[in-house]
This record gives sequence, structure tokens and C-alpha cells, in this order.
Amino acid sequence: MKAVSYTLDTENTFQNPLVDIEKERPILNVRDVLVKVQAISVNPVDTKVRKNINLSNPLRVLGWDAVGEIVEVGKSVSNFKIGDLVWYAGDLTRDGSNAEFQAVDERIISLKPKTISDGEAAALPLTAITAWEMLFDRLKIDQEQTGNILIIGGAGGVGSIAIQLLKAKTKLTVIATASREETKSWIKHLGADYVIDHTKDLNTQIESLSLEKPTYVFSTNHTETYIEQIIELIAPQGKLGLIDDPSSFDIMPFKRKSVSIHWELMFTRSMFTTSDIDEQHKILKEVAQLVDNREIKSTLNQHLGKINANNLKQAHMLLESGNAKGKIVLEGF
Repeated sequence: MKAVSYTLDTENTFQNPLVDIEKERPILNVRDVLVKVQAISVNPVDTKVRKNINLSNPLRVLGWDAVGEIVEVGKSVSNFKIGDLVWYAGDLTRDGSNAEFQAVDERIISLKPKTISDGEAAALPLTAITAWEMLFDRLKIDQEQTGNILIIGGAGGVGSIAIQLLKAKTKLTVIATASREETKSWIKHLGADYVIDHTKDLNTQIESLSLEKPTYVFSTNHTETYIEQIIELIAPQGKLGLIDDPSSFDIMPFKRKSVSIHWELMFTRSMFTTSDIDEQHKILKEVAQLVDNREIKSTLNQHLGKINANNLKQAHMLLESGNAKGKIVLEGF
């Protein structure tokens, strides 16, 4: 089968370049389905893994967002059948979706939304699961919750779906950050109640809007840049959630406000085969229903053509530039 892998090259300006390869189809475990991949999207995790190349697996395939058709099922699969169209975000410990065929555990997939295209659907799984798990599993926000939440990095993939989930499922007032007119307009379109500029002092901007201090802060990127501001702006007994990898992070200043810190990695359930691994199937199923009910829009922003090394390189470079808005999608081989 066709696939895209990457090679060791630390001297290149594009570290560890992507390459087109041929690889054997994956062998299924008993709970796996084999998916013929039709559309994928690209996430920051793809670029992080590429840069930290694992020489013990020289033909590793990246990609953790996909839509495709099931063409084979493992002997213990009970929820899906050949011909089903599914979507998922995969498992960090296994080969990804940058290939014609991918093996994936049935407990972390669901049927794709019926009302949007494959490309539009491929933009959502990883970011939707990440946002959902942070908001509802880690921060424990419920449907009757009121007050304010601040989302730092509202125009990125996770931020842009988190805004929509909050508006669809809670009564919270959503304050989201962006710095360019284009991205400010984007997150306002997605439903943010207030948009502030993360290149300026966040606390001052929130106060100027006569808003109460947010009970929740969800930081999606560059958390170390905002720590001191978050300490001041978050409400006492608030909750801070983050998904990035700060180079340093001193949590002690949060003690005086009794603020709790919550990490989210959407691969935890699949990496450790947790007892609740099938929660990701349930999350994707509910998100698909929200999409089909037109309560959530796809966050697809750019379609870069077919799935190959050259087009994926463009997607990786755009993500690494820090100027991406929404999600980048590729489709077909």
C-alpha cells in the first residue's frame, strides 16, 4: 500500500523530511477494523513526532485524524461491519492515517457524520476528542454551568471546536483569544462571546469588558507565556487546563487561589487501554450527532489536495509557522 513516512535529517531546514513509501497492509488485532483511508487532517502532534524520529521504527506512518471505509474486521469486532464509513483519531503507539489502509481499534471510532463531506469530517476527530475530554472529563463542566471560561488560542484546531462545544452544551460565557483580524473574525463566527488579543495583557482586557474573572482557563498553546497572567486573572478556586508542553511550569503560585491544574492528552485511553477506552467511541458518536444537528460546524480551513509527502510537507510547514487557522485536510491517494 502507499504511505508517507519520514527520514532522519537533522541538518535540513525541514527537520526529518517526509517521504512516499510502499508498505505492507497492517495485520489486525481481534478488536481492530481495517479502514481504507479516504481523508485525513494534520495536527501539531504530527510535526512533533516527525521531529523526534524513532530510529527503531524507520518506516513509521504518522497521521491521527481520518475518515474512511471499513474493508475488513477482526474476529472479535461487534460494533461495525464491512462497508461502514467511520471517523477517528487513532492511537499514538500505532501507525497512523497517512496510508491507504489503517488498522484501528473499534472502541475508539464511530460512524462519521452523515451531513458533511469526508474532508470536512476528517478535520474534527482529534480536536473534538481533546476539547471534549478537557471540558467535560477533566474540568468537569456540566450543561447548567454558568460563569466565564477563557480559551487561549481560540483559532487553532482545538480552540475552534472547544468554542462550539461550549456554546452547544453549556451556558458558559466564552472569552477566546486571537491576534489577527482574520482569526478574530473566525472565532467570533464560531460563537465566541468575546474575543481578546493574546499579544496584549489578558487581565486588563477582561477587566475592560466588565467581566467576572473566569472560573475556567483552557490554554491550548504557549502556556508558559501566559502563566503569570493566568495566575492573576483566574477566579479563586478556578480550574486551569492545558494540552501543550511548556518548557517550564511552576504551579506553586496557583496555591493561594486553590486553583487545580488539569492535563489532557487524548491518546491516554488508547495508549494504556484504559477501562473506559470506549468513551472515545461515545464522544465521537455524540459529536457526529451534533454535526448532523447543525450545532457544530467543521473546522476545515485549507484543503491541500491528495495525500502524499509533498502536500503533507506543506501542511507540516504551515503548522510549524504558527499561522494556521482551523484545520488542514488532504484527501485521496
